[in-house]
Amino acid sequence: MQREESHPAVPPALAPLRNPVFRTIWTATQISSLGWLVQSVAISWLMATISASDLMVALVQAASTLPAFFLSILAGAIADSFSRRGVMLAGHCLIALASTALALSVGLGFVSPWLILGLCFLAGCGFALNDPAWHASVGDILEKRDIPAAVTLMSVGYNVVRSIGPALGGVILALLGPLTAFAFAALTDLVPLSAVLRSKWQVRSSPLPRERMTTAIHDGMRFTAISSEIRVAIVRATLFGLSSISILALLPLVVRDQLAGGPIVYGVLLAGFGTGAFIAGIGNSYFRRITSQNRLITLASVACATCCLLLALTSSVAVAAIALAIAGAGWVVTWTGTDVCVQLASPRWVVGRTLSIYYALTYGGMAAGSWIWGAVAQNYSLTWALEGAAAALLLVAAVGKLLPVRLWEESDQGAFDFRPPELALDLKPRSGPIVIKVEYSIPEENIEEFLSCMRERRRVQSRAGARDWTLQRDLQNSTLWTETFRTPTWTDYLRLNHRLTVTDREVGERLAALQVGDSPPRLSLSIERSTSPAPGSQVQPVPFVSRP
Repeated sequence: MQREESHPAVPPALAPLRNPVFRTIWTATQISSLGWLVQSVAISWLMATISASDLMVALVQAASTLPAFFLSILAGAIADSFSRRGVMLAGHCLIALASTALALSVGLGFVSPWLILGLCFLAGCGFALNDPAWHASVGDILEKRDIPAAVTLMSVGYNVVRSIGPALGGVILALLGPLTAFAFAALTDLVPLSAVLRSKWQVRSSPLPRERMTTAIHDGMRFTAISSEIRVAIVRATLFGLSSISILALLPLVVRDQLAGGPIVYGVLLAGFGTGAFIAGIGNSYFRRITSQNRLITLASVACATCCLLLALTSSVAVAAIALAIAGAGWVVTWTGTDVCVQLASPRWVVGRTLSIYYALTYGGMAAGSWIWGAVAQNYSLTWALEGAAAALLLVAAVGKLLPVRLWEESDQGAFDFRPPELALDLKPRSGPIVIKVEYSIPEENIEEFLSCMRERRRVQSRAGARDWTLQRDLQNSTLWTETFRTPTWTDYLRLNHRLTVTDREVGERLAALQVGDSPPRLSLSIERSTSPAPGSQVQPVPFVSRP
């Protein structure tokens, strides 16, 4: 953990800024976000002026978000296996390259809709690499207690910039032209690149060899699928992104066709969106104290549905700005809540992968939503698209009854200090398969509680890498229960135990307390050996003798 500077008492919401590494990268990210928002205004408006296709305008959002769907899971596995700082550097390099190429192409007069989409896609690849690594690094840089405040600060910081960037982009676009906007964005993209290069932080290294990428991805997907808190947060966020992206994807069309405005109006409306998000971010901690996170996310969907309906029905810039402020508040409440839920439910060994899966599916939902609502606007009407998105958001709000987002867990996700047992055999790292058996002696009165703990035990062990988990009861000694599972190799067994957190170990302590007497459960380790003949060996066939 990076040492924090000595500061006077600060509000809890600003506590992460005491850390110099977090403060440096966070500040640089806001500067880069300002340039990105200026560039986004210029790209969207440029596309709306050079293309008559409503779908092409909406696909600007899709091109920026679709790479996260394809690359985030791989990027998360890379971030967990290699240096997260290095992954961030690679991501920022791609973003800077895309912005520079876009500025050069506009300066040379070589601009086409497909070139714009291609460079947006390249920048999206950079974000797909950077975002999981940066968000996962927050837990490395800061103490666990500061993670919710840090995630909120990251969202609030972006939305403070969002309240300024679009308006600034509109002014630059109207007065100085798109080339200036793109050149400004290219320069700001160099700031976070420099900040990450200058900053270093300590990350706990694993004593075990690095996993193969395919195995790392598989383990991350298995952990995510088994973790109910993460799974629900991802489903809710994906559905919200699919529906709510209509607001940003169709906004250039609203400005052009419904409000008869120009780039300044477009920037002002995006500033309204950012202002609402900023206000909601500042009050987020207060909102969490007075109501549940699940209710907040449900109300956020209703707020965005209200925005869609108002945009569909109004021709007033003032009403549209108020509607977008409401949507901005719903936007930041939803993304902050689901992001923190995934962060706090993930141990450090897998947090990059769980966040990457979260980003992949949510960005994939937004990319699909951009295409869907753009196609509806083109084939039917803009009003139909906005009203359809409003109906979809109300359905997403109703899903909260079936899939409630659980309260943020304050459990200790730190790694447990594991010491390998002494062995009679000299095993190689790839030796296996390893069979693990744990015997419990459980009295009759504790069986119901024992089985309840075992259901949690199965989830914990399976998330960490256990295979073929079973529980057996002895037919001759009814108090004897045996838990059995396998790992492919000895290294996998060690890796499983290094992955278990302090909270996971508490399940084992509860099981030990249910035992008869004071003796702990008996652990036995075995290695499977095949009795099949070795390749090339000569095996004498057993003669078959028929009996009369």
